[in-house]
Amino acid sequence: MRALQPDELDWDKGGGLLPAVVQDAGDGAVLMVGYMNRESLERTLADELVTFYSRSRETLWRKGETSGHVLRLVEVAPDCDGDTLLVRARPAGPTCHLGSRTCFEGSEASVLPGFLGELEAVIEQRLSSPTEGSYVARLVASGRQRIAQKVGEEGVEFALSCVAEDREATVDEGADLLFHLMVALREQGLSLSDVIARLEARHRP
Repeated sequence: MRALQPDELDWDKGGGLLPAVVQDAGDGAVLMVGYMNRESLERTLADELVTFYSRSRETLWRKGETSGHVLRLVEVAPDCDGDTLLVRARPAGPTCHLGSRTCFEGSEASVLPGFLGELEAVIEQRLSSPTEGSYVARLVASGRQRIAQKVGEEGVEFALSCVAEDREATVDEGADLLFHLMVALREQGLSLSDVIARLEARHRP
């Protein structure tokens, strides 16, 4: 993708401000909408942390500057008219100030198909709002090394079931492996959809 050129954007239409739609780079979920002026856009591009312009306070504000739930920039793309921005980012926690992943009620759905999308949304919820008794919350709290160890253990068990030609066990262990892989990806701000996108890119000539 060609580097974004702020001078090519239509700043006049919105009085020096452009709406900025923030999308989770992992699964495509829309997280929030803010506004950017030229300075906040340049700050975002330079620091790779999403920064907006507050219309009420008339000043720049970096998302997560108080809570720590920053938005790590992946890319910024203008629409065809150059008067709206799509900001793809990786959230470091809930985006909404009310503690939800997204500011849009009912928009937790992942771009992953069917149940995989539902499962990823549950994993994300457990990560952002840990609850007592949650296996995902306990696993993440035990650290990245333990998560990686679990992925390795499930991978070995899956391989052994394949060698044993045990179809039922292969399905069970495959499910365990996929689940722990999804947890490991989300813990690092990634999604299974990132893996799928990489496979698609490799497949294209």
